[in-house]
Amino acid sequence: MTSIITGLQGIPPAEHSKGHPFVAGRNNVIACAKHFVGDGGTEGGKNEGDTRTSYDDLETVHMGPYLDCISQHVCTVMASHSSYNGQKMHCHKFLLTDVLKNKLGFKVLGPLDLVKFQEDLMSLVEAGELPISRIDDAVERILRVKFAAGIFEHPLSDRSLLDLVGCKPHREIAREAVRKSLVLLKNGKDLEKPLLPLNKNARKILVAGTHSDDLGYQSGAWTVSWIREGGRTTIGTTILDAIKQTVGPETEVIFEQCQSVDTLSAHDFAFAIVAVGEPPYAEYISSKTGLVIPSDIADMICSVADRVPTLLILITGRPLELKPHMLEKIDALVAAWLPGTEGNGITDVVFGDYDFVGRLPVSWFKRLDQLPMDPGANMYDPLFPFGFGLTHSPK
Repeated sequence: MTSIITGLQGIPPAEHSKGHPFVAGRNNVIACAKHFVGDGGTEGGKNEGDTRTSYDDLETVHMGPYLDCISQHVCTVMASHSSYNGQKMHCHKFLLTDVLKNKLGFKVLGPLDLVKFQEDLMSLVEAGELPISRIDDAVERILRVKFAAGIFEHPLSDRSLLDLVGCKPHREIAREAVRKSLVLLKNGKDLEKPLLPLNKNARKILVAGTHSDDLGYQSGAWTVSWIREGGRTTIGTTILDAIKQTVGPETEVIFEQCQSVDTLSAHDFAFAIVAVGEPPYAEYISSKTGLVIPSDIADMICSVADRVPTLLILITGRPLELKPHMLEKIDALVAAWLPGTEGNGITDVVFGDYDFVGRLPVSWFKRLDQLPMDPGANMYDPLFPFGFGLTHSPK
């Protein structure tokens, strides 16, 4: 955790005052540690839920990363939108004032997402219910960060740095990250006859699925926009783009987002690549009772796999429930997570220029009623276990 803070803000000198913000220079940025405290402990993992535990457990389990951040002079700490034992964190004086500000000695500010609070603050001050000294304290904390970041000396950002945004070296790093994060979960209905790596010079291939030509879906939420937005939201390479760039000049690529039986009947496809997943989600939108591929999409996948050797690519930030009949029909399965803008990282691996090195960072459940799933539990029975991942040539 400390390396993240120093990587963003710079390395503070040893004599820097405890709890005070530090930003090394104009090539550094203000970091924010969030969300204080207990976000990861809410009942059922629900966003903006309730963390019900003792203070000792809260301090032992959840506060450690914030202590590390404060030790490296993180400039801001943001309060959680969740609750602690039934009380909303934003109005929890003991945790925010007595613990964070006083006990931990945090001298700077906790930002808020929205501005609605400003009207309420003005009304409270005018009514005499909130002392102006409380406002002064908040202003002092804001000014400390601005002084530390040199905002008064250099109020505008260095526009020349825009040339680095999306530059080729950075995209190559992102492409490498995609390659190394892919996890191969299935490769062939018969282990002796793997589908991958795919043939770059196949005569004709089908590309289908809601996520095969969509940068917004590849990137997920909190990128260009918050949630749900798909399409060409930014500059990048979709999976379809990458396939067309990778295959040989004689290969015909036919794209149909939701393929029809007529298309399958009219062409002799060597194989199909189908990319599906979830629309971009975040915060409370991500708290849902079902983690399934919609039935119409699952039917489409099965329809393709009944007629053509099929690679299914899942674009999702978390495991989804995979019905046994669909899993049996497809020939290969890759968890691509949320790869971002560099779809070439996927084709680098599925077409064989690189092998798979990724392993599951979580257990992949068979059914939702198995969650939460602990690898150490007696009844541990995942679809794919924690750490699972195949290669092109399994040993």
